[in-house]
Amino acid sequence: MWSLFNLSAFVVQNMQNIFNIQTETQFRQKCLETFRYQYENVEVYRKFVDFLNIKPDQIDAIEKIPFLPIEMFKNHTISDKNKTTGLFFQSSGTTQMNLSKHWIADENLYQQSIYQSFEQFIGKPEDYIFLGLLPSYLEKQHSSLIYMVDFLMRKSGKPENGYFLYNHQELSELLQKLSRENKKVILFGVSFALLDFLDFAETNHQMTASSHLTIIETGGMKGRKQEMTKDELLNILQKGFGTEKIYSEYSMTELLSQAYSLGQNIYESPNWMRILIRNTEDPFSYVESGKTGAINIIDLANIHSCSFIATQDLGKIIPEIADSAFKEINVQKFQVLGRIDHSDIRGCSLLVS
Repeated sequence: MWSLFNLSAFVVQNMQNIFNIQTETQFRQKCLETFRYQYENVEVYRKFVDFLNIKPDQIDAIEKIPFLPIEMFKNHTISDKNKTTGLFFQSSGTTQMNLSKHWIADENLYQQSIYQSFEQFIGKPEDYIFLGLLPSYLEKQHSSLIYMVDFLMRKSGKPENGYFLYNHQELSELLQKLSRENKKVILFGVSFALLDFLDFAETNHQMTASSHLTIIETGGMKGRKQEMTKDELLNILQKGFGTEKIYSEYSMTELLSQAYSLGQNIYESPNWMRILIRNTEDPFSYVESGKTGAINIIDLANIHSCSFIATQDLGKIIPEIADSAFKEINVQKFQVLGRIDHSDIRGCSLLVS
């Protein structure tokens, strides 16, 4: 076991270095260090590892690290014993549902993760106007998605930044104005709200197309619209907004990092985040690249809760990318294919492809 001095030194070093990971070797080493730290300092995770009768000294590869079931966030406080927390994020859902809660010990770490993920895949937030069509999230407190968009708006500092609930006419007029002014705009939208807006625009013969508008859909149909596949959704949004690509963002309450899709439902993870695809019949084994299974997520920004989370999402890694590019630049490409049938519906529900 590590001494308290070494553990403290690790935390400081980890926060400084995870955003600078460039190689597979660096990533794997940081994962093993993080596992040891969290086993020592996150009580729920330690009990989970011990329950599995796994000896931490025997963990010498990321494939051997135990992944905490995401459902644990519903009934337990997953937090670093060395840190005090005040801020928390809570999953969306009905009042009858048992909602997940993620306590945040370091807002600065989350903010840096937001900024660098966005910059890596899309660009500098300062270059964009941010609009949010996120009614289901704005109407609830403690949303990590709203926190993320708020942060990007603050970094942008543009006076036009703002949220919209169901005031489609106001949003339409603003988009037309910004298009005439050739301003770069990002519209974050929950899926059903984007479709509702397109229905309004078509009914009222209002223009939505703009070469300077980027749509980032965040999932979340939640029974508000007729079920459709992710590809069908993207096709409708592409035609409605007159753009070749619709971007998507993949994250969840229990994470502090985001993956982005720049089109075609293919996501890329930042350098400190990794997707592993586990066998749905055997949670301790993994399937080959290109095969469908359940998504395990490594999020090294989650240093003060748990960086190793077994989700109830289905997905697959794109083989040609996973087997080559990741060796040097530590970037994955993967698809999210829906939910495991027996899992309960989440706030950021994903459309089955």
